[in-house]
Amino acid sequence: MTAAAGSACRAALPLLLGTLLAPGGAYVLDDSDGLGREFDGIGAVSGGGPNFGASLHILKVEIGGDGQTTDGTEPSHMHYALDENYFRGYEWWLMKEAKKRNPNITLIGLPWSFPGWLGKGFNWPYVNLELTAYYVVTWIAGAKHYHDLDIDYVGVLRKMLNYQGFQKVKIIASDNLWEPISASMLLDSELLKVIDVIGAHYPGTYSVRDAKLTGKKLWSSEDFSTLNSDVGAGCWGRILNQNYINGYMTSTIAWNLVASYYEQLPYGRCGLLTAQEPWSGHYVVESPIWVSGRKGSYSLPPKSQPFPLSYKDDFNVDYPFFSEAPNFADQTGVFEYFMNIEDPGEHRFTLRQVLNQRPITWAADASNTISIIGDYKWLGYFCSGKLNDKSLWTDILVPFPKNGWAAIGTHSFEFAQFDNFHVEAAR
Repeated sequence: MTAAAGSACRAALPLLLGTLLAPGGAYVLDDSDGLGREFDGIGAVSGGGPNFGASLHILKVEIGGDGQTTDGTEPSHMHYALDENYFRGYEWWLMKEAKKRNPNITLIGLPWSFPGWLGKGFNWPYVNLELTAYYVVTWIAGAKHYHDLDIDYVGVLRKMLNYQGFQKVKIIASDNLWEPISASMLLDSELLKVIDVIGAHYPGTYSVRDAKLTGKKLWSSEDFSTLNSDVGAGCWGRILNQNYINGYMTSTIAWNLVASYYEQLPYGRCGLLTAQEPWSGHYVVESPIWVSGRKGSYSLPPKSQPFPLSYKDDFNVDYPFFSEAPNFADQTGVFEYFMNIEDPGEHRFTLRQVLNQRPITWAADASNTISIIGDYKWLGYFCSGKLNDKSLWTDILVPFPKNGWAAIGTHSFEFAQFDNFHVEAAR
């Protein structure tokens, strides 16, 4: 990449011909015109359906807006003006899982739709620009406050971001077309200053003159949308190469991350992976993933740490009323929000999920169908659970090393009950 340069890219063909004709097969590289733009990475868009995280440099997620956006609808964090809930939907979970595997992954948020109240009676979310900017910034604030996630890029608004203390969040614009934003930036020094990346959708491997004259990073912020067959993989490889060479684009972001919706819907199997059976956990690593892997090393999860010999967790988090339990499965069942009015102590709030059909899964840190709390090497240890100093079950001995602790409830709650009661395992 470094041998190709901004202006040197235009000399790529003569350089190649010169190489072929050079005596003795000499291979000459000339970077006198400067080095190429720094490569920012390969990304994918999560939006429309549940996803399985592939190893990428960039993850772009939909800021849910209660509207249908191609192949699905994602919930807004603000259904109405006085409603704020930062546990709806799966994007929070997905971003946290991506950060576990690649702590340096870049996170981008973009709303494809907006709740109707922002339009104040009109089918247009920009009736009040400051209100819409505030709506987007609250999502960034919720990501940080409730999930410890730092969003790196968003589309609006520098003044509002700075006012809310998010000076490090960068602006990508217009995240649609090269123009008129590029020309406007050349005419408006203030606009030029606040925009960090010019992003365009499906640019056909070329950028425009005005965009290059700004000196800003150029990204194909949505691309691909192709059947993930071997032919589609070839298309993806061509896009990754030619976006950089032809258009000086240092990042290409695929729509979409995982085709996890019915194939008969528009753009069936247009994801890097296919996972059309979320109820079974089955997924297919399609050819575009292998093409992505050839462009850079895969990001691996952090090394496993030994489970502590003594484990203790009270799972005590004061979630807002009517909020979905973030550590529970996104499946058919009942969520119970229990408040102990007789005891204002640590466990006055309890979230429980009662499932009434299989499969039974638990979303928190799950690498298997059931999350195991414990270590398969444990032998002769005990597990106990208490609520307000009262035993929930009798101490259970682990007879064999293969055993561990699973969050499974009793028959009285149908198939399973998951809760946030205090759990302690020790000798």
